[in-house]
Amino acid sequence: MQLLCHQSRSYPLLRMAAAWARWWAQRGLLWVALWAACGALAQAPTDKLFAEVGQWVQQSQKLSASQFTFAPLDARVQVEACDRALVMDSPFAARETVRVRCLGKPGWQLYLRVVLKPGVAPGLPEPGVPGPALAAAAPAPVAPPQVRRVVVAKDVLRAGTVVSAAMVRELDVVAQGLDPQALASVREAENAEVVRDIAAGVPLRSYDLRRAVLVKQGQSVVLTVGQGSGFSITARVEALQDGKMGDQIRLKNPDSGRSLSGVVTGPNAARGL
Repeated sequence: MQLLCHQSRSYPLLRMAAAWARWWAQRGLLWVALWAACGALAQAPTDKLFAEVGQWVQQSQKLSASQFTFAPLDARVQVEACDRALVMDSPFAARETVRVRCLGKPGWQLYLRVVLKPGVAPGLPEPGVPGPALAAAAPAPVAPPQVRRVVVAKDVLRAGTVVSAAMVRELDVVAQGLDPQALASVREAENAEVVRDIAAGVPLRSYDLRRAVLVKQGQSVVLTVGQGSGFSITARVEALQDGKMGDQIRLKNPDSGRSLSGVVTGPNAARGL
């Protein structure tokens, strides 16, 4: 350079060449600065794009930010800032492709490829890195079992026993496997005769019982007349025949010798007609 400057004092053409070199050097630096500034401006929309799409991938694929990256964009792709929020979706069955669209101005569309890190699958958090919580699958609703009301013996009932309300009780049990002829009300068992031994807690069935003889011929019977009409009269009469619950039997007034009729309503009890 010193030799060039030294010779420039003697040769005008050399001095002119040196001036031109300085001029181009100054403008070359300016062009480099302008190129760098344009690159920075072009990079800003791209960074914003990757940030927004990254958040969408984390939410839609249940991934943490450390579990994936994006494949680099083609150098020829120029990302322009959109005047509204970007629209993203996964248009293909393989979810590693994300479509990004600007539906405003200037209006564009491009595709980004999600690259998962080794050993990472969508929806599985990376070991040691907390990821978005996965929603637990709700168990299928289980229908409650159907129940039925039955009549069970409080204590052992021996064959031939005439059942009273104090000997049994009603109980709700699971209907599955239950005998369809199981009694449902104490009133169905009351004043019936047990035909076989029944253990305590065992449901009574209709064929475990039979109508019992509640009034026997020659026994004294309490006859009620007028019940339900605002007054009632009771009298002791004699049974002229046996009778079961609901049977109509003949009775006799021992004082007057008059014959009467009545309906058996319980042990040694009848209702006048």
